[in-house]
Amino acid sequence: MVSIQNLHKKFGKNQVLKGVDLNINEGGIFAVLGPNGSGKTTLIKSILGMVIPNKGEISVLGENIKKSSDYRHKIDYLPQIANFPSNLKVRELIKMIKDLRGNTSDDERLIELFKLKPFLNKKLGNLSGGTKQKVNIVLTFMFDCPLIILDEPTTGLDPISLIRLKDLIQKEKANGKTILITSHIMSFVEEVSDEIVFILEGQIYFKGSIQDLKTKTSQPDFEHAIASILTENHA
Repeated sequence: MVSIQNLHKKFGKNQVLKGVDLNINEGGIFAVLGPNGSGKTTLIKSILGMVIPNKGEISVLGENIKKSSDYRHKIDYLPQIANFPSNLKVRELIKMIKDLRGNTSDDERLIELFKLKPFLNKKLGNLSGGTKQKVNIVLTFMFDCPLIILDEPTTGLDPISLIRLKDLIQKEKANGKTILITSHIMSFVEEVSDEIVFILEGQIYFKGSIQDLKTKTSQPDFEHAIASILTENHA
């Protein structure tokens, strides 16, 4: 599904990715974790073609991404911060994205699921952060792509919307999708993830199940396992 070999990326003198090797198999939920500045956002943006690596190869769905940008049409992406045009209405934005993508969409079901009908004629600049995030989720999940990338998807969500998001993610997994998630909310990661990929200082420190990580770090729970990695590497 996603294959990354010897990926390097520098921004000026700052070496952000240092020879990342990673294979993500088809189907399942993978959480990409790491402290701020570890390189996880750069890795995600490299997969999306938004960052050009200095060295290395990335293949998505069997296509080398340097050779064609067509693979991007097979990815649904939820950015951490959705910079919507503030003067556009929610309804207009959804229609615009549908027209751009040209795919069959499932927006009506998602609008109902996240109770967005009262906001369809409101301008995006007048919405709360939580409501904008629901719009962000609708735009991400309304198409049927095999790979879904979610960057901090829980931001601003109320408890009921969070439950609906978790259900949505599990349904997509049941449909055979591959889902990459970044999140700082460890309870959310533990609940939804099949595997975690932990990045530290631009390299893959660990890839495997949460149980494997707890065993490796000799810690009783997930949060302590993550904390022990960070403590060990900043000792």
